[in-house]
Amino acid sequence: MSEIINQKVRDLVPYDPIEGEYRIRLDANESFLPAPLPPDGMKTVEAAVSRTAWNRYPDPLAREVCAAFAGFYGVPEEYLTACNGSDESIFLLFSAFLMKGDAFLTLAPDFSMYRFYGEIVEGEGVCLPKREDLSIDVDAVIRTVREKDVKLVIFSNPCNPTSLGLDRGEVRRLIREVEALVVLDEAYMDFWDQSLLHEVGEYENLVILRTCSKAIGLASLRLGFCVANPALTRIIRAVKSPYNSNTLTQAIGAQVLAQKEQLRENIRRLVQAREELYQGMEALREASAAFHLYESCTNFVFLKFYREQEAGELHAYLLENSIAVRLFPGGYLRITAGSPEENAELLRVMESYWQRGQGK
Repeated sequence: MSEIINQKVRDLVPYDPIEGEYRIRLDANESFLPAPLPPDGMKTVEAAVSRTAWNRYPDPLAREVCAAFAGFYGVPEEYLTACNGSDESIFLLFSAFLMKGDAFLTLAPDFSMYRFYGEIVEGEGVCLPKREDLSIDVDAVIRTVREKDVKLVIFSNPCNPTSLGLDRGEVRRLIREVEALVVLDEAYMDFWDQSLLHEVGEYENLVILRTCSKAIGLASLRLGFCVANPALTRIIRAVKSPYNSNTLTQAIGAQVLAQKEQLRENIRRLVQAREELYQGMEALREASAAFHLYESCTNFVFLKFYREQEAGELHAYLLENSIAVRLFPGGYLRITAGSPEENAELLRVMESYWQRGQGK
């Protein structure tokens, strides 16, 4: 067996999310809304499912759901490729635009799967640390791309996990001053106002990733989109598998994305929940003096504990109270905004942690 397992996969382990049942799940940045549409709206989804031709392959170009996405976001349909979540999009882009040994640039901290997929296709990873305050040094990115002959740059904006954003002027400058392909992951841009989605056709070297797993509330369907100019889109469509987006995902996604006003209301509620959580965390920060709270333009908050061990202790305490959040190395916690009731219970349990004297 050892002879057929090559070096690049020999030490890989499967992705390991938090296992178990928890009464409050705030670890994966999902929408807290159990359904993206109210009952009347869900009837249109059920009708679309009932029309499914189970014995037929899906539309390889996912035209109906691409048209719905285009209508909701106001972008041309010919710029769109539907994918099986953003993970497939990332893997496709690395596969299509990198040759073995080509350099790709990631930032740290950022979404961990970027580096994973780059290494799977045998690219040469270059990792550039962010500033101490976790902001992006655009000049350093541009300089590194040129010095290292980087072929592909990928980063999330707003960033997962830091919750911080890079304003569109700086992103434009980066795109214009490098010859590399820039992959801009806007998974959380529904919660902010600095998207380049409507400018994507102006650039030869830009691909924007969008997902329906966060603000749209369809994490279970695995639906994402690559948005790029027609020349890049032709390549992306050519390298993807023919039937990568299944019929049910396409049908349900199209019905949900067509409900523009409801989706905007959902996003408003998610942002409001984030603001309520942030304010609650700010009060805890002042009372405990235990952590730094970063500004957020996502649907989660990000905390750095002054005593690294305390992040792990609080994480364990929350799990003991059946609340799941995400722990990162270096004393960081990432906490998704839940429903008002979930946020209130989280804050109550966190307050009880310090009241018990465990945070001293």
